[in-house]
Amino acid sequence: MSGGEKSLTAIALLFAILNVRPVPFCILDEVEAALDEANVKRFADYLQRFSAQTQFIVITHRKGTMAASDSLYGVTMEESGVSRLVSVRLEEAEMLEPAMSTSK
Repeated sequence: MSGGEKSLTAIALLFAILNVRPVPFCILDEVEAALDEANVKRFADYLQRFSAQTQFIVITHRKGTMAASDSLYGVTMEESGVSRLVSVRLEEAEMLEPAMSTSK
C-alpha cells in the first residue's frame, strides 16, 4: 500500500472508532500529510461532521485542512530568534474580507 492508502486506512479507522465511541477532544498530528487533495477535502469534511461531538486539535501544513477549520494558531519568526504567536478565527476573517474589498 502507498503512504496515502495507509494514511486513509488509519483515518477511516479513527473516524469509525469516534462514530462508535465519541471522545471530548482529539489531537491529530499531520495525519493527512500523505493524502492527495481530493482526500484532504474528504478528511476535512469528516472533521466538520464530527466536530459537533469532538473538539479536534489538528497540526497540519495542508491548505485544505486549514481552510475547513474554525480557528488557526501558528508561530511565525519575523526576525531571527524572535517567535510570535498568531491566531485567526476564520469566521471573523471571512466577515472582514468583504468589508476590506469595498473600502478600496
